[in-house]
Amino acid sequence: MTDAKPFVALCPETLPMRLGALPVLKEKLGTNTSCWRVKEVGDGNLNLVFIVEGEQGKAIVKQALPYVRLVGESWPLPLKRSFFEYHALMRQAERDPGMVPKIFHFDADQAIIVMEFLSPHIILRRALIEGQQLPKIGRDLGLFVARTLFRGSDLAMPARKRKEDLALFSDNVELCDITENLVFSDPYFEATLNRHTSPQLDGIVAELRSDRDLKVEAQKLKHLFAAKAETLLHGDLHTGSVMVTPDETRVIDPEFAFYGPIAFDVGMMIANFWMSYFSQAGHETNGDREGMRSYLLGVVEEIWMTFRAEFSNLWRSERNGMLYQRSLFEDRGDTLGAEQALDHVLHEIWTDMLGFAGVEIHRRILGLAHNADFEAIADENVRARCETKALKLGRHLAVNRRHIHSLAEINSLAERLEKETVI
Repeated sequence: MTDAKPFVALCPETLPMRLGALPVLKEKLGTNTSCWRVKEVGDGNLNLVFIVEGEQGKAIVKQALPYVRLVGESWPLPLKRSFFEYHALMRQAERDPGMVPKIFHFDADQAIIVMEFLSPHIILRRALIEGQQLPKIGRDLGLFVARTLFRGSDLAMPARKRKEDLALFSDNVELCDITENLVFSDPYFEATLNRHTSPQLDGIVAELRSDRDLKVEAQKLKHLFAAKAETLLHGDLHTGSVMVTPDETRVIDPEFAFYGPIAFDVGMMIANFWMSYFSQAGHETNGDREGMRSYLLGVVEEIWMTFRAEFSNLWRSERNGMLYQRSLFEDRGDTLGAEQALDHVLHEIWTDMLGFAGVEIHRRILGLAHNADFEAIADENVRARCETKALKLGRHLAVNRRHIHSLAEINSLAERLEKETVI
């Protein structure tokens, strides 16, 4: 057995030579590599992403780098994160078929994943910034989180297989560390890499960082994230990790995958729709966005209601794991007992989900990695007004999550905040 070749980053000039012998790429693109056209399109924080086009078609080539691309070589990261992304995509494809890109090739040593080119899909965040009202997105995402999270847990999986998976993904330490710090801690003190719209937000930022109740709740949520290994998470599920057309939804980029709380993915995703809601005032160049605002709040409700309905359906039809065994309930004729347990589990997910949504809003405005929803607003005063309203909602969600009973209640608050005059 020969030693693995040293890692070398791809570039558009070298990619055809380095990957041209792969049978799967020859099949997808054509055998004449001199005709391949390669474009680097990665706009994320971590990786290289290439569109490779040949005479017969296109493919995506994604390669991890040994550092955080957003920061540079001063922040090293292990290449093994591509291993976790590959394995997460394979599991998600089994648990909700058709919702992630098809994988054609994986090279662990070079941290390369070759996958399906999605066309005419665009990034969901971009679609929302443009004001597109996608009719299927709420249902598709609600089903995706319900199916992947339920089917990756002790509610459905054989205990040994789930524990083997838990051990496999537990090595994704460095990316968990990014989440643990950037989401739950850094926004609440003067961390080196933080940034915010200044000076407009200086006042509310100081207020939030001196808010004892908020900081305690953020750390309790961090505790949940670190200790509650319920299911395999996507780990970074937001509107930049979803590609869409009006008829189709695909989820991408699960390199942060690990075992954590069921509520985490749900909360992170829903938070991004609330942030999109508050950002709309900064994108009203071609008329008002009132219809878009109503649409976004409706999507939030549809994601949660779809998640709740599908999770309940899977509870009743696929609950074959070691938790809440049928031998204790249905097999004894106690269907009501199983339903009582379901209500308890869903209520816990609901409460945790709201908290995770709150801190996700804060970290996207106060931390290192920001959302284009706000960042694309050129007028800093307008941007700051949008961000201030979102920050207020985030604080309410994190601190008061145990006393919030419905999405209608939260959406009503969002509408009132939207009408407030701030800054």
